[in-house]
Amino acid sequence: MNGGLLVAGTTSDAGKSVVTAGICRWLVRQGVKVAPFKAQNMSLNSFVTREGAEIGRAQAMQAQACRIEPTAQMNPVLLKPGGEQSSQVVLLGRPVGEMSARGYHGGRQQGLLGTVLDCLAELRGTYDAVICEGAGSPAEINLRRTDIVNMGIARSARLPVLVVGDIDRGGVFASFFGTVALLSPEDQELIAGFLVNKFRGDVSLLEPGLDMLHGLTGRRAYGVLPFRHGLGIDEEDGLRVSLRGTVRESTVAPPVGEDVLRVAVCAIPLMSNFTDVDALAAEPGVVVRFVDRPEELADADLVVVPGTRGTVRALAWLRERGLADALRARAAEGRPTLGVCGGFQILGEHIEDEVESRAGEVPGLGLLPVRVRFAREKTLTRPTGEALGERVEGYEIHHGVAEVLGGDAFLDGCRVGPTWGTHWHGSLESDGFRRAFLREVAAAAGRRFVPAPDTSFAALREEQLDRLGDLIEQHADTDALWRLIESGAPQGLPFIPPGAPA
Repeated sequence: MNGGLLVAGTTSDAGKSVVTAGICRWLVRQGVKVAPFKAQNMSLNSFVTREGAEIGRAQAMQAQACRIEPTAQMNPVLLKPGGEQSSQVVLLGRPVGEMSARGYHGGRQQGLLGTVLDCLAELRGTYDAVICEGAGSPAEINLRRTDIVNMGIARSARLPVLVVGDIDRGGVFASFFGTVALLSPEDQELIAGFLVNKFRGDVSLLEPGLDMLHGLTGRRAYGVLPFRHGLGIDEEDGLRVSLRGTVRESTVAPPVGEDVLRVAVCAIPLMSNFTDVDALAAEPGVVVRFVDRPEELADADLVVVPGTRGTVRALAWLRERGLADALRARAAEGRPTLGVCGGFQILGEHIEDEVESRAGEVPGLGLLPVRVRFAREKTLTRPTGEALGERVEGYEIHHGVAEVLGGDAFLDGCRVGPTWGTHWHGSLESDGFRRAFLREVAAAAGRRFVPAPDTSFAALREEQLDRLGDLIEQHADTDALWRLIESGAPQGLPFIPPGAPA
């Protein structure tokens, strides 16, 4: 078998990432050697592979669904927004510069098609099947000429395309039909059919519409996936606590001790890797929420200042909103705060930035004895170490170089009383360390909270990936899906006018 499939969507957030992961997990349970692929990703949630390459976290999650190590080939182009008009371009895991949207789509993107196809060919030569994820909608006719992630890659690699639609938003039939009808005849030849996502209710009521859609387009539905709470693990962007929704949304496990622990995450601009708090949300009795007002910190036992692609901008935002003063007041009162990556830099004394914001010298909040200088070379590592008597693993993605001038050692950063700072993302996924950290937070906050002794973040993640595989196995036509992956799009699919404009 040397199969492939592109999972496209009628819109962003239609469920492409989780459907791709679900198909991957279903295939690997059938004994298929499978890998994920996304030619171009735009996200501030990223991950570092073992070889030190930066890729989207969604592709790292999909690799886990395949039970393989993620590599740079699985996401050769990553765009990390730095504002409304520009993004950092990460090519094969390494940053190659900042570029405006006009500059990227005006020529740079199409020039990357060869690199993208080489990566896909390498994966297809290694694995039995490669399940590709598109981006946005394949019917973005203004961008089709330079597209390398939807129909551009499908046409070049002759991949069948499955279009996913979110019926919970409404208008799914129009979205399916319109997506096909806005594509050129050559692109339409590869649109094999549809997958309805997030359906609530009686499927028999939907079937007449699917039959009519088949009659109108000549393309069938490959399944109807029911609505499930919290399946958006490792979201590309957005304010979601993925595992919070996944493992605790329906039935919140009671705390082991007498108290719950309240965690407030500052929703700073250009927030990156907010998945760091997923491991906290997975703990019974830990309540996590995102906040943007100082009064929302009042009852928080722990405040997290997360990573950001705009440290200086986020610092100014905290000051404008009054959150900076609230964080200083917390420190003076001995109440716990954790800064991660950009959040760690914000808590320091001084920032010198001629790289990210080019703002020069900017004073930090002064809560940690740390001075930060932004380097042009990005740090991309997978460190291991020990803290609070427990082994810790993490990953680093930052331009800021921290000079720690005091305090107690804490991973690569420092601690002053109940204020902690580190560049390490993912450290709280280490179960023993997370429990030790929460015990310290509870003691400092005066809460009779006790961490559950048996919460395994890795096991919870595996359970969620299996749930995604179950969705595909139980609610998709897997025999037809298998034929699609193995043999490509059916022959003789009709053209639906008007097609793409010239």
